[in-house]
Amino acid sequence: MADPSRFRCLSPQFESRRFNDETLSTKTSMEQKQVEEIVMKCYKTFKTSLDIYPDVPFLERENHVEFLTKGLQLLSSSYECLDSSRPWLCYWILHSLELLDVPLPEDRALAIAKFLGKCQHPDGGFGGGPMQFPHLAPTYAAVNALCILANITEKVFDVLNRDTLYKFLMKMKTEEGAFKMHEGGEVDIRGVYCALSVARLTNLMTQELTSGTAEFITRCQTYEGGFAGYPGLEAHGGYTFCGVAALVLLGHTERCDLRSLLRWTANRQTQFEGGFQGRTNKLVDGCYSFWQGATFPIIHMIMCTDDDDQNLSAERWMFHQEALQEYILICCQHPHGGLIDKPGKARDHYHTCYCLSGLSVAQHFIGGSLNNDVVIGNPHNKLRPVQPVYNLSLDSVMMAQKYFGNLKSSTAMHGNS
Repeated sequence: MADPSRFRCLSPQFESRRFNDETLSTKTSMEQKQVEEIVMKCYKTFKTSLDIYPDVPFLERENHVEFLTKGLQLLSSSYECLDSSRPWLCYWILHSLELLDVPLPEDRALAIAKFLGKCQHPDGGFGGGPMQFPHLAPTYAAVNALCILANITEKVFDVLNRDTLYKFLMKMKTEEGAFKMHEGGEVDIRGVYCALSVARLTNLMTQELTSGTAEFITRCQTYEGGFAGYPGLEAHGGYTFCGVAALVLLGHTERCDLRSLLRWTANRQTQFEGGFQGRTNKLVDGCYSFWQGATFPIIHMIMCTDDDDQNLSAERWMFHQEALQEYILICCQHPHGGLIDKPGKARDHYHTCYCLSGLSVAQHFIGGSLNNDVVIGNPHNKLRPVQPVYNLSLDSVMMAQKYFGNLKSSTAMHGNS
């Protein structure tokens, strides 16, 4: 019989972690209790299976790969609502497959790149589909997808027009140092991250592009410690990732209040479920396994380069890595493949991508010369490690840096103003 004591969710003290509303019931507290009930059922079922299958929890790789590869070929009419997110679908699926270490044949890679080329606007940037207006979000997704495909063949980069891409990025730049998502669109920290990530990967970063941007990001950090989408709004997990990752891309991490950021992010891991919530007093959601989870390696990276923390020594990220893995593997795997927000929700490629990305973060500690893997359940659960700033595999990032590093920088192309 397997020893259940090695799992947090089966410890004698686990039940005491349940939410206590102190007899002041609200809609929010009732929803939290309902989620805890369905999560508890998952953990109880897991306890029963542990006596039969001692190597559980098990990452259902074959089911996930089948779900993902099918999505590259044909999507049902229910995906019509994502017609303006087709480069995102490519990225979510391709990144999931690279984490699962599933290569694609070269002809498939070139076909996907050709489709992404059709999504590229003549004036620069990528739209959500062919003949759609350019938008920073699908531009980020398309560039990331091409970086993944480049591991198969560098020919995929032939579809990318860097000259018009730079012009599009500059057109999205605002006077306050931020970026609007599209012409006439909203201005928020997502646009900043998408623009900087694309610029850094494709060797298009210039002083002209980044002037005033670090100051805008700094104004988005809230009194709680996380980052909001725009100055004065509420801290949010996705925006927080965008904010701190963007500061890394700019090389201005000194502008971040790191201690308050760490405190806020650490408090977003739910003590009962083990996953992360996106905001204070919200429900757990599998996608924040990455948006919140990836912030910890970035914080660690910053602390290791901070003069005040040169003696920092650690063997783990500053969150409960096993608890997050338990939530993802036991509560977020759909029985027919794909991963989900929480038990009872439908599967989709978005949550599959970010659950797997968060699982990878929780499995791999890479700090300086120390590589310390923490993999619960079956050893075959281990995924490829991610580079947390871009949410790409290390190979994909290095491939892009090598390829575009050999091309003219944007400074050489356009001058550095």
